[in-house]
Amino acid sequence: MRKLLFIAVVFLMVAVAGCHEGKTQKDMKNIQIDSLADDAIEDEDSTLYGICGEGTAMHSLELIRDEGDTLFLSFGEDSISPVRGGLQVGDRMAVIVKEMDADGKNGVASLVVNLTTLLGKWSALDKSFELQDGGVVVSNVTEPRPIVEWKMLNGQLVLSADTFDIYELGADSLYLENRAGIFAYKRVK
Repeated sequence: MRKLLFIAVVFLMVAVAGCHEGKTQKDMKNIQIDSLADDAIEDEDSTLYGICGEGTAMHSLELIRDEGDTLFLSFGEDSISPVRGGLQVGDRMAVIVKEMDADGKNGVASLVVNLTTLLGKWSALDKSFELQDGGVVVSNVTEPRPIVEWKMLNGQLVLSADTFDIYELGADSLYLENRAGIFAYKRVK
């Protein structure tokens, strides 16, 4: 009986040692610190937030930032508009700026997402959810992976653990894209 107990203990010790793949405690601590640093870098948001101002026109945006200053941003000369969801005075916007002038008041926007248009109920064949203010999502809890929160991060929409580019956003349609493809949603009224 003692031999069996001794063999079981030795086997358990070998199995635990094998889980660390030969790494020392110091190595394991460094891996944990490195992964925390990666998470911190990943959470740095380059998106600017604010309200669409009255000086907005077809090819430019007056962004009254949350910090209180005002930026005047053009959309460059690309044939594809960087605006997703339209430009409506008073709407909340999320903006990625690709270049700013020396005084930091004028620049070129590479992406403009109308967050006011993004809010609301969206559905597809396999999924239904409502994006609400403050990152809250009301979702069908019977889904295998229900969406429970949302945020904008570096110009991308993060729905729980999935990250998407907003391919297109209109009054009644939302197209999200990631490595798996493009996902189409319609607005539910």
